[in-house]
Amino acid sequence: MAAANHYELLNIPPEATTQELRQAFRSLSKRYHPDTTELPEEEAREAFRRVQLAYLTLSDPERRRSYDATLRAVQPAKRLNIIPAAKPVPVRRALSGGEWFALLLLALAVAFSLVLGVGLAWSRGAEFLKPPSWLVAGGQTEGTSQPVVVDAGSAVPPDAALQPPVAEPRGLAG
Repeated sequence: MAAANHYELLNIPPEATTQELRQAFRSLSKRYHPDTTELPEEEAREAFRRVQLAYLTLSDPERRRSYDATLRAVQPAKRLNIIPAAKPVPVRRALSGGEWFALLLLALAVAFSLVLGVGLAWSRGAEFLKPPSWLVAGGQTEGTSQPVVVDAGSAVPPDAALQPPVAEPRGLAG
């Protein structure tokens, strides 16, 4: 299906009549239409799109003259063996054994890093579930290591976290 120009794509000579052009388009559109072909869907769509483009270009007399002029300008370049850069065709393929092994190593490295990081933090005594600072009012309660948690309905002044705790003088208690 790789054709150098629209005429080769439609299998007609450059001097083809409108009727020949139409017959060529009809036969190729039946062959490449995504609903009627046995080709893979993406390949069929691409082939059908190219056939449609060729027909639309060659069926309009003005576009056809312009296209023919472009072809005449390209012909000397072909004689000089100047080959235009072709776009690479994307290929879907299964992963090789080496690629699967590399993915496995990558997954193991990520898992090991997570385990190592969490293990080191745990061994150093880091708190994993620490309440957020905006939820804790006034730091710790007296005599406990539990933070005071603010309820939405409690009557704590809005600047309670900003007020320093009142210190009792030492040595006066008897």
